[in-house]
Amino acid sequence: MSTASRPEPPADLLFTGGVVYRGPGRDAGAAALEGAVVDGRIAAVDADLSVWRGPATEVVDLAGGMLHAGFVDAHIHPIQGGLERLGCDLSEVSGRAAYLEAITAYAALNPPRGCDAARAWITGGGWAMSAFPGGTPSAAELDAVEPIRPVFLYNRDHHGAWANSAALALAGITADTPDPADGRIERLPDGSPQGTLHEGAAALVAAVAPAATPDDEYAALLEAQRYAHSCGITAWHDAIVGDYFGTSDTSLVYRRALAEGRLTVDVVGALWWDRTRGVEQVPELVAKREALAAALGSDARFRLAAVKIMADGVVENGTAAMLEPYLVLDGAAAGESEHPTGIAFVGGQALTDAIIALDAAGFSAHVHVIGDRAVRDALDAFEAAAASHDWASRPPTDARRHHLAHLQFVHPDDVARFAELGVTANMQALWACNEPQMRELTVPIVGPARAATQYPFASILRAVGSDARPRLCAGSDWPVSSPDPWQAIHVAVNRTLPADDPEHDPEPLLAHEALTLAEALDSYTVGSAFINGRGPGDATPTGIIEVGAVADLAATDRDPFAGPASSIHATLNAGTWVAGRRVFG
Repeated sequence: MSTASRPEPPADLLFTGGVVYRGPGRDAGAAALEGAVVDGRIAAVDADLSVWRGPATEVVDLAGGMLHAGFVDAHIHPIQGGLERLGCDLSEVSGRAAYLEAITAYAALNPPRGCDAARAWITGGGWAMSAFPGGTPSAAELDAVEPIRPVFLYNRDHHGAWANSAALALAGITADTPDPADGRIERLPDGSPQGTLHEGAAALVAAVAPAATPDDEYAALLEAQRYAHSCGITAWHDAIVGDYFGTSDTSLVYRRALAEGRLTVDVVGALWWDRTRGVEQVPELVAKREALAAALGSDARFRLAAVKIMADGVVENGTAAMLEPYLVLDGAAAGESEHPTGIAFVGGQALTDAIIALDAAGFSAHVHVIGDRAVRDALDAFEAAAASHDWASRPPTDARRHHLAHLQFVHPDDVARFAELGVTANMQALWACNEPQMRELTVPIVGPARAATQYPFASILRAVGSDARPRLCAGSDWPVSSPDPWQAIHVAVNRTLPADDPEHDPEPLLAHEALTLAEALDSYTVGSAFINGRGPGDATPTGIIEVGAVADLAATDRDPFAGPASSIHATLNAGTWVAGRRVFG
């Protein structure tokens, strides 16, 4: 074509030589298309965009790979994950022996210095409960490799921690220490602490462990951002911002990154709901949101648009809130337990009051729910808010994007309620598989019948409903599990881990709940972008490739639609762009 026919201005960035996955409402797979970017937005998508090429256009050859919208992680703990990567990180190894070897190596490479108490402690995390009998490692195991320095390591789901005797002593935890209301101290037969601390019991040691400094947290954020970009992630929903078990207010870390021009991810932060209080805390949360918006603008790259409520715990330690009693807990009949149906940290009327108040204040509610009772309580709360605040009259672009995260157990009677209420299911798909060792922990205490109600993502997505909002978004819960979306998408489609994974089980977990590749990819892009206020119809849409959308993009080394579903996990991110600027690759 002639130069005269070239659009003005020409493309800043032109993608060619591969395929493009445009998003929902298009073909079910990727197509041989090209994409042009001008001033940070997508300007054209067509079979041949050579006319858009100008003297200064950067041409990206996809080399047979796929261009897609950048991933948006809808449930992540990035600063926590970054701190673990910079500390004693056990997430890259597996098994008891490997954990102890890694702790020993870390201690040798990071000796204490003088009177610096922070350097005396060994902190980090990433161990899996399934590596230990009953999911409870002991202080004695840590004492064998580190008897002097205090060691305090969170497990992968961060609902428990492993401490050695030195750490327990500094926290004053003895046989006489009562269990906190929201947790449990694992004990030896004589009542003394065994070394595993569940839920709020971990806070007893966290209170005396050295807190991360602002510089530590800043380094952690930058490391998390670098790692996320390498996985094709361009935005995230930080699932806890604020005072959580004594941690500092990490919104200050984001503000520093913005001020220094180093924040490239687009972030919604979910303020922490203090479960020891009630609706009287809402004005304080509003004040924090408004102060940030006044300082940065309401559409800045960091926004406090949500509030995170942890409604219950996790099933492995018996703190997930269930409709029916656990079968056994700690080797005894659940009926003998103080909490036979788990612990509702925020449930019943308290949860309803919280949701109604947050909705009225304009917040998106981000609710952690693992057990089927917690799911039902949350849906009941949303139903009450919908009736009280006339949700039926709200447009799809209303800023309140309520969602429930995790959803390990959902009663069949509650599946269709997500669509009926217009509430989005926030899935951590990497968990939806038959991991043998984890199954050994959970099935004995929940029974096979209830195990057949796990992670019903396909049923939720396909339930009939009138609301046009996305019904699925997706996140990793990193550092609980890998932030690599392609690993989670593989499990969402196959309901099994890859065949070369040590925990692979060829039997899918509830195969009828498998998503298509397009459904899983949509959830991790446009579904999660919607939760962050960047969906179709919003002022700055992301998560989809269409003219006018922000050019938050990622490219892969292959077309995952062209290969078998069993090879999805092998897909690698080859490049990442934020508003048309390359941030990885």
